[in-house]
Amino acid sequence: MNFKKASAIPSRLTMVAVACQLACLGISSAYADEKDNQPTDTKQVTITGKKVGMGLMVQENAPKARSTITAEELAKQRPTGNAYEALELMPAVNSYNYDSTGLFGGGLTLRGFNSDQIGATVNGVPVNDSGSFAVYPQEYVDQENTCTQFVTQGSTDVDSPQIGATGGNFGITTCDPSKEKRFRVMQTLGGLNLKKTYLRYDTGMVLNNKARFFISYSNATSDKWKGDGGARRDHVDMGFRTDFDRFNSISGTILYNRAINQNIATFSLADLNKYGYYYDYSTKFIGHVVPTKGKADSDANQAFGDSYFKLTQNPFENVIASTIIKARFGESTDLKVVPYYWYGYGTGGNQQRLMTESQFLDKTTGKNTAGVDLNGDGDTLDKVIVANSSVTRTNRPGITASVSHQLDNHQLLAGFWYERATHEQYGPMVAVDANGESADIWLKDGRILRPDGTPYQSRDWKTISTGYQFFAQDTVSLMNDKLTVNFGVRAPTMKRDFTNYANEGSNSGTTYRIEKKYSEILPQLGVRYQINNNNQVFASLARNMKAPPNFVYSTSNNVVLVNGQPTMPVDVKAETSYNLDIGYRHQSDLLTGQVTVYAVDFRDRQATAYDAVSNTSSLTSVGKVKTKGFEVELGNTPVNGWSFYSSIGYAKSEIQEDLPVSKTATLPTAGKEMTLTPKYKAGLSAQYETGAWYTRVKVKYTGKQWATMTNDEEVPAYTLVGLDAGYQFPNTGFLKKPTLRMSISNLTDRQYRNPSSFNVTNAKAYGTAGAKTVFYYMGAPRFASVTFSADF
Repeated sequence: MNFKKASAIPSRLTMVAVACQLACLGISSAYADEKDNQPTDTKQVTITGKKVGMGLMVQENAPKARSTITAEELAKQRPTGNAYEALELMPAVNSYNYDSTGLFGGGLTLRGFNSDQIGATVNGVPVNDSGSFAVYPQEYVDQENTCTQFVTQGSTDVDSPQIGATGGNFGITTCDPSKEKRFRVMQTLGGLNLKKTYLRYDTGMVLNNKARFFISYSNATSDKWKGDGGARRDHVDMGFRTDFDRFNSISGTILYNRAINQNIATFSLADLNKYGYYYDYSTKFIGHVVPTKGKADSDANQAFGDSYFKLTQNPFENVIASTIIKARFGESTDLKVVPYYWYGYGTGGNQQRLMTESQFLDKTTGKNTAGVDLNGDGDTLDKVIVANSSVTRTNRPGITASVSHQLDNHQLLAGFWYERATHEQYGPMVAVDANGESADIWLKDGRILRPDGTPYQSRDWKTISTGYQFFAQDTVSLMNDKLTVNFGVRAPTMKRDFTNYANEGSNSGTTYRIEKKYSEILPQLGVRYQINNNNQVFASLARNMKAPPNFVYSTSNNVVLVNGQPTMPVDVKAETSYNLDIGYRHQSDLLTGQVTVYAVDFRDRQATAYDAVSNTSSLTSVGKVKTKGFEVELGNTPVNGWSFYSSIGYAKSEIQEDLPVSKTATLPTAGKEMTLTPKYKAGLSAQYETGAWYTRVKVKYTGKQWATMTNDEEVPAYTLVGLDAGYQFPNTGFLKKPTLRMSISNLTDRQYRNPSSFNVTNAKAYGTAGAKTVFYYMGAPRFASVTFSADF
């Protein structure tokens, strides 16, 4: 594969040096301005607001590592962007998108933890998949309605409703309805036929100036950057807030999303070298053969990458509804209650499948020996292309409640979290016509039936996951509030009730049920010392956990049926980790900086490995991973129109043990680095603005990383450059704040790649352990868009 050599792109050390130099330029300018005692012209900075680091960081006081971006930064990004893209300049975050628009999703790791090991919340609602803990960043909220996104790199907050987070937490908070009545319109146009229309109405203050409400709608469409197909996303957000007084309020949001995306193909290095960078799914349907009764006919068995693009669609629909109730009792006791409901339905992956007519489930025997005539030729001898995929349907109500009480110099917090998620995963099948169109891309209507009249299912699981957690925290202020000591503990429990209904999957013709329970005690300790008004030091130590995903209870992973009864030769443990942060912050009117050193002790990591006692390979605990590093962030408020934000991250991970994968083979993973954990990461944003316009350059450097745990396939380092600009026109008649913004991503048209999986063990053979294939998402080329917005 021939990747472009970006000679104009700085090397790793050059990139780090540039980031430091530009940050120092911001520092020196800030102190020069302070020294000369010449106040900045406040009329000069209005379009983006006079914010630290242009909204890429805020002044933090938590006794732990924490980073936050605000609406000022999000407004400069492309409106179709997703949560992962918004975090990309943070030093601990290794994120990428599948395309430039953000509509197709992306990947993320944080200090060496994959996205399914990181907690994710929206307005306090957990949004990790209740079965696998996966995160889908393009689904949750319109970026125009997001006020903050934050990351706690080392641990979740003590009251965070998480059962699957060994590696910290990221959260999204939506904006309250505006106090001013307004109607906002935004229109985005860009390459690849990108279009996004966003409309939002705010009522302003109503009901005796105590309440306010908003509703917004957006429609976004785009073509894929390679191959045929595209994405369509329809999204509705609505919210309200009622303040009875300063301490008593109720607010809530309903976030609805419906999207239909074509998948973007991933390929191995061998495929890329053979077919090129822009290779994707086939644009022509290979068709059905003309069937003949009594003859074993077969449609062509296409390779995965040659599947017809219309059979690679991924429709999904979800709703997140939540309410926040705050009430004060007496002078020092506050109650907070957050009930929520999460619903989702959708398919995933490639739907094209070559189905053998004689391999339907016979429930009387539990074998796939029943026959169905799929092509109407009067026999069951054939192989026919159909549409089949995994469908997931989730109903997930929950509630978090907490009470805080001020007792002298103690701020006490206690509460609980409870949810019951019903997670149905099944694999129906529908017919595909002569044009390659499936009967229903949602796989709801026209399902193909077995001879007994029940639907075919490539899997059929129902998991009821009951999670609950008690938590308590004491925050003590000492030495005239200079010293803050925070001790907390949370005790999460996850109960899995898994039922496999007899289906056509591997060894799955028997109905069985498994129940498991996982509980841990997770203490947290945080300390912050305020040296003076502008300087503080902090330290935190926390223990985190992640329960095993629900698929460990399937016959395709850990379950072996003995006389029809399920057994688990390997009982997978919950992952745990210890996270230590020690840091320093400088926070003045002109400059904000944070330096953190950290160490992570990761235990019982879950991966596929061989168990010598049971002589099986399954998802199990494979030992320890230790990671240590540092992170630096610097940002300044605008000085004579100039603003800078820079970040540098270093991570050194080490797998502690070799990995047995069969009775005769062990992979040499001890001493190797963890996958998708670049040793160096750097970000830079440099902006100049006046009262009416701004322009900024954004640079992200991602160091080389490993695609496999044996470190035998490397992902090259890459640097991406972006350019953003905006101009705010004077108010005209009924138009308020008419603004034109431009975004260009991957300005240098860099070609790069990112692995599609965090868990590939080896790309080369080791003894009897065969080589595994690493598949990659290719980086999208240069892309530009413009957005016009105005209030009425």
